[in-house]
Amino acid sequence: MEKFLYLSYNSPIKLKDDFFMPEIIEIESFEDPRLDVYARATENQLLNRENPTEALFIAESPKVIERALDAGFEPVSILTERRHIEGEAKEVLARCGDVPAFTADTDVLSRLTGFKLTRGLLCAMRRSALPTVEEVCAGTKRVAVLENVVNPTNIGAIFRSAAALNMDAVLLTPACADPLYRRATRVSMGTVFQIPWTYLGEDWHKQLHTLGFKTVSMALKEDSLNIDDPRLAAEERLAVILGTEGDGLADSTIGDSDYTVCIPMSHGVDSLNVAAASAVAFWQLGNK
Repeated sequence: MEKFLYLSYNSPIKLKDDFFMPEIIEIESFEDPRLDVYARATENQLLNRENPTEALFIAESPKVIERALDAGFEPVSILTERRHIEGEAKEVLARCGDVPAFTADTDVLSRLTGFKLTRGLLCAMRRSALPTVEEVCAGTKRVAVLENVVNPTNIGAIFRSAAALNMDAVLLTPACADPLYRRATRVSMGTVFQIPWTYLGEDWHKQLHTLGFKTVSMALKEDSLNIDDPRLAAEERLAVILGTEGDGLADSTIGDSDYTVCIPMSHGVDSLNVAAASAVAFWQLGNK
C-alpha cells in the first residue's frame, strides 16, 4: 500500500474578510475510502442510478465549481493541490463551509486521480433531481435538442455554445453523454449549470410538437433549407436538433421534422464536427 505522510493542519485557517476554510486533511494513503470518489469511482458509479439520492458528480477547476455553487449544488468534499490553498482554491474553500478538503502535492494528486487537475482543484457535489421537459421549456423560444451525442467533450462544447449564443434550454435523448461528467462540465466552463436542461422521453418529437415547437433537423440533404432561410427566423418556437458524431441524425428524426436545414460548405468539406455545427446553428437561429 502506497502511503504519503505529511503534517496535518489541526484547525481551520483564517482568510481575509473573516472567511474560514474547512480543516485541511493531508492525504496519508491512496486507500482512504473518502478518496474513492476521486480515485476509484467511475462516472456511472457516481451517477448511482439505483440510489439517485446518493448520486454525485465531480466539478473541476475553480470557475466550474463556482458556477455549480451559484446554481445551488451542494459540495461533499474537495481535492486540491497544496499550493492552491491560498491561491486558486481559496474562494471555493471559503464558500464550501466545513466539507472535508483533501490536499497533497501535484504529482501525488495526479497519481491518485490518473490525470492532471485543471487549475489544481476538484469538488465532489451532490446531484439534484432533473426538471421535466415541460418545466425546462416553459417560456422558451429556442431550444437545442441533442440526439445520441456520446462524446462528453462535444456535450460540454455544445452547452457552452448554447448558453453563449441565445438558446434558452438544452434537451438530450437518453443515449447522450451525461452533461455532468467531469470532462463535460470542464469543457463547458460550467455553463451546464447556467442553462436549463433535462432528458427527453421516448416519443420526444411528438412531445416537442405538443409544446408548440417547430423542429429543425440539422442535416445535409438535397432538399435542405439554407440556415439563413427567413422562414426559420419567423417561427415563434424552434427546436434545433443535432445528431450523433459520425452518423448524424436518424432518418426517422429527419422525416418527422418540420424543417431540414444545412450549413453551406466550401472547399469540398462535407460536414462540421457537431460542436462546431452547433455554434453556427445557435448563432443563426438563437433567440436574439
